[in-house]
Amino acid sequence: MPPHTSATSTVAADTAQAPSRKPAPTAVEGGSFQKIAADTSRRGSLIVVWIALFILFGLLRPDQFLTVGTLQTIFGSQQALVFIGLGALCAFSVGEFDFSVAAVAGLSATLVAVLVSDQGVNVWLAALIAVAAAVGIGAFNALLIIKIGINPIVTTLGVATLLTGVSSRISNGGSVFLDSPELYKVAATNVLGLPISFYYGLALAAIFTYVMTSTPLGRHMLFVGSNRSVARLAMVRVDRIRVGAYISSSLLCGVGGVLLVGTVGGFDPASASTYLLPALSATFLGTAVIQPGRFNPAGSMIAIYFLATGIVGLQLLGFAGWISDVFYGSALIIAIVLSTLFRRDRRHS
Repeated sequence: MPPHTSATSTVAADTAQAPSRKPAPTAVEGGSFQKIAADTSRRGSLIVVWIALFILFGLLRPDQFLTVGTLQTIFGSQQALVFIGLGALCAFSVGEFDFSVAAVAGLSATLVAVLVSDQGVNVWLAALIAVAAAVGIGAFNALLIIKIGINPIVTTLGVATLLTGVSSRISNGGSVFLDSPELYKVAATNVLGLPISFYYGLALAAIFTYVMTSTPLGRHMLFVGSNRSVARLAMVRVDRIRVGAYISSSLLCGVGGVLLVGTVGGFDPASASTYLLPALSATFLGTAVIQPGRFNPAGSMIAIYFLATGIVGLQLLGFAGWISDVFYGSALIIAIVLSTLFRRDRRHS
């Protein structure tokens, strides 16, 4: 008989004679249930408020708000903001700031219209030049901030002011117009009641989410954004990721500007700055949903359409144009407070 057989038999006998013990409580049965419920509530809180807004405006203005036209306005007119917001997210994700995003989109839109309408350039070549110019601006930002070491807030605000002036100069101080059926078809073809560029935004957010959550690049971006010094010690190419973030930010904004002018058929360079506050509000508000305390593309997308719903609903209630600044500004303040609280809570959990 093998030497361990008797010991095994003894253990088996003891187990059979021992009184049944109550199994240890699982995570769901114990205190973790409340934690899971609270975490789930936080992740979907903005969605709940969004639904509540729909119900509120639907009750107050059912004949105006609960229409196909209103839904098309909310979901079909935010494409430029989606690209600008996700462009800003590229920089924020790695701990950088880029306040030139709206001005980059404005320059891109202006360039396309001027090159096609005034210079007779092929529309696709004009679009390529505009996007290339945007990429160049991103590289310029990276040079000043990363290589020279200038403060990113000061740098990108200065670049934004510079670009606004350049856009005004090449447009001769007024609005520019573009009559291009080819670009309009690519930017605004109706698909299931919404312009095709709406689906471009969804695809971009999905790709961005995949990169951030499922690739080494995304993990390195989050690492750099969380602690740049530790990331360097871990042999992450911090500066390369930072440069890539600024270039990607401007690239997305350049594409957004092209889609904007292709959809609308014109652009006023002076209006570029009006996209900055909504983009920042959506980016920070997005940290309060899906992944609380962390910049994430899905959260930003939800925040963009949440803000659009609020603005459209308030305008239907008869509020004047000033309500946009009040709503966006309030959303930005609340978003920054929530983001700070979530980050603090995550550090102490």
